[in-house]
Amino acid sequence: MRAVCLLAVAALAVPATAALAGHELDGGDIAHGQALYAENCADCHGTALQGQPDWQSPNAGGAYPAPPHDETGHTWHHSNQQNFDYVKFGGAEITRRLGIKTFTSGMPPFGDALSDDDIRDILAYIRSTWPKEIRDLQAMRNPPHE
Repeated sequence: MRAVCLLAVAALAVPATAALAGHELDGGDIAHGQALYAENCADCHGTALQGQPDWQSPNAGGAYPAPPHDETGHTWHHSNQQNFDYVKFGGAEITRRLGIKTFTSGMPPFGDALSDDDIRDILAYIRSTWPKEIRDLQAMRNPPHE
């Protein structure tokens, strides 16, 4: 029930026309992204994108465990640019930039280990696993792309 409510609220919050434009991750190399995900992300986020247990609660050190990247997580709630920046610069840098002091992310930066195209391929792979309804909702979080 909670997921249905979130979907309804999200659908009302953003104009539907943005979803009709092309999506910048369309055409990404999904097989390459899947391989890179397995090498760089699966240890924390799970081989099936399921995340770590209790990902919505901080661990003993105060950091939040890795969230799922499937449709049960919140990755699709963010724009492509937000997801890209989080991977490239890491959670600590992004929360610092936003002035957030009440959230400790355990996400390391991957900007030195992965190229921008590699990051986009990983995000394209993750997006490819979502149901169409979730992909459409996430597309609305991005500026129109042609």
